Amino acid sequence: MNKINILALTVTFLILSACTGNRGNGSSSPGVKDGSKEPSEISFSEYQHDFGKVSEGEKLSYTFSFENTGKSDLILSSVSTTCGCTVPKYDRKPIHPGSSGNLEVVFDTSGKNGTQSKTITVHSNASKPVVILKITAEVTPGDR
Repeated sequence: MNKINILALTVTFLILSACTGNRGNGSSSPGVKDGSKEPSEISFSEYQHDFGKVSEGEKLSYTFSFENTGKSDLILSSVSTTCGCTVPKYDRKPIHPGSSGNLEVVFDTSGKNGTQSKTITVHSNASKPVVILKITAEVTPGDR
């Protein structure tokens, strides 16, 4: 074989490889992890909670409930808060389509005073991969 034939075969091989090599599962949706074409969907019953008037030093807890209304397993990859005084607790197991889950948030009011607003950021594999939740409280001076 001469150099021109080898070059032609190489170029043909590269073109064919590029056209067929990257098929994947055909989905670019972030909620698709199991090969299905439908993403997971996360739907919270509430997106904010107001604790009302509370005394400084109290540890407040609230549980946000959510459901996977999509067609694939929902996985919460991380939950972060705006302050170390707010701690999220959640199950890291996949939530199957039609199933529910809970996200508990514990807010320590120690050292806080006045109107407090804390943001909880939920990252998941849902079609809307970031959801923002919010808690608020009016913290009054505690007994010392």
